Amino acid sequence: MSNLDLSGQINGQQFEHLFLNASGVHCQSTTELDDLLNHPAVGGIVTKSATLEKRDGNPAPRYYELADGSINSMGLPNFGYDYYIDYVKQSHAKPTILSVAGLSAADDVQLLHQIQASDYAGLTELNLSCPNVIGKPQMAYDYAGTEALLKEIFAFFKKPLGVKLPPYFDLVHFDQIAAVLNQFPLTHVNTINSVGNGLWVDVASESVVIKPKGGFGGLGGRMVLLTALANVRALRQRLNDSIKIIGTGGVKTGADVFAHILCGAELVSVGTQLQVEGLSVYDRLTTELSRIMADKGYHSLSDFRGKLKTI
Repeated sequence: MSNLDLSGQINGQQFEHLFLNASGVHCQSTTELDDLLNHPAVGGIVTKSATLEKRDGNPAPRYYELADGSINSMGLPNFGYDYYIDYVKQSHAKPTILSVAGLSAADDVQLLHQIQASDYAGLTELNLSCPNVIGKPQMAYDYAGTEALLKEIFAFFKKPLGVKLPPYFDLVHFDQIAAVLNQFPLTHVNTINSVGNGLWVDVASESVVIKPKGGFGGLGGRMVLLTALANVRALRQRLNDSIKIIGTGGVKTGADVFAHILCGAELVSVGTQLQVEGLSVYDRLTTELSRIMADKGYHSLSDFRGKLKTI
């Protein structure tokens, strides 16, 4: 199984292994980012979504592990744009994706201006989809607003740029967001962010389990796998071929990874299960995925990427 090709590429950058971290998990500090980059089964890293200034995020408790996933309302805790741009500008052996998230469209534009003016030449990912910042809507559910924002950005931004998207739930919404995104030279989309504003009730205590927003939070882990796969598949069918897809959401087993690739993902990121299991999750997933591929006679991800059958 060691001779299998588990690589992918975005904008000509080669990822020798398909696995990334989901932004938000094990990526806030440079120590955590180093841990990821040094792991042999990780192909590249995504930074914590950086805001213009450092943020502490929402009050704790803000993350709760469930039997089949997680609920969180982190609120974008991060060390600020300068911290992460300084890190990704260093020489690294693997590709880096700088995730940025403004608290407004004006913030997004300012962040991208700063990246354009910097000497960072790697991939940037604009997070249009955080559901857990109190009082702030998700930009990517506003199709006209997203189009206007990307038009303003691409009028000056000439570096590689992708976007992080929330989950969509109606086929016409896939049509609408793809019609917007296909107008621009995006390198990739990352789908999905957590499923926003779920609620878990602890019956024993008759209480919610996280503090922010009265207990409402983003859902992750295995419970969102079906939604994640649907978004990868629907967007792959609609987006320009040049726009690659990072499949995020619900990955717990090698079979889940295989399904993401089959639906059209170029790379796959792991969030909740990384939080639960630690970095060893990448070894296990690699072994399980490799076994499935070997059993099926596949030698590379390209042998089955995007080739989901319908009946």
